[in-house]
Amino acid sequence: MRLLLAVSLFIGAAGAWAGPEEDRAALRAFYESRFRTVPIEAHADGVYAIDEGARAQWQEMEEFPPYEFSVDEGAEYFETSFADGTGYPDCFDDGAVKGRYPYFDETSQQVITLEMDVNRCREQHGEKPLEYGGEEMVKLVAYMAFQSRGQIIAVETPTTEGALAAYEEGKHFYTARRGQLNFACSSCHVQLAGNNLRAEKLSASVGHVTSWPTYRFKWQGLGSLHRRFS
Repeated sequence: MRLLLAVSLFIGAAGAWAGPEEDRAALRAFYESRFRTVPIEAHADGVYAIDEGARAQWQEMEEFPPYEFSVDEGAEYFETSFADGTGYPDCFDDGAVKGRYPYFDETSQQVITLEMDVNRCREQHGEKPLEYGGEEMVKLVAYMAFQSRGQIIAVETPTTEGALAAYEEGKHFYTARRGQLNFACSSCHVQLAGNNLRAEKLSASVGHVTSWPTYRFKWQGLGSLHRRFS
């Protein structure tokens, strides 16, 4: 009963009044109970935290990672100077900044992703913005993500009116049912996490954003988190 009540704060009718910190605690408790032998921090590896077979394949692939050349290209993009003589390091130091994103910007009253700040940096220095999900952007951000390995995403609990509104909008989208099957994101990655959907094991949402951009064999290349959403 305690488990069902806790998760209902996020996914049920009671979720309408639960705040961000209550939601975080409820989800954490839910996953700790559902995956009793898996430390909560291990979910940073996504489905590999709960699928031993997939994890073994992933670790074997990491000996000769298929994304290596793309990351190298991203490094070249990062180190190439802009026309005014500046470059990405003037905005992002050594590039190891992925753990700071996304964040809520009080000035613009919107959630800022790393890709958005990449284009903000470019425009500040007289360069044209990159296509949000384009190849150059994905490789550039993949390099910055590679530089950021081992970081913990610095999630701040929203407290201001604008940040809370953005959080609630995201929460509503994540839990709203849609489509022919009447599924929400949370249907698979909260209620059914750990179950099989055909040949795939459903991962827990707690670690989802840590591994993007990622290489998918289905795409035969790197892709962004927003491409996966689409």
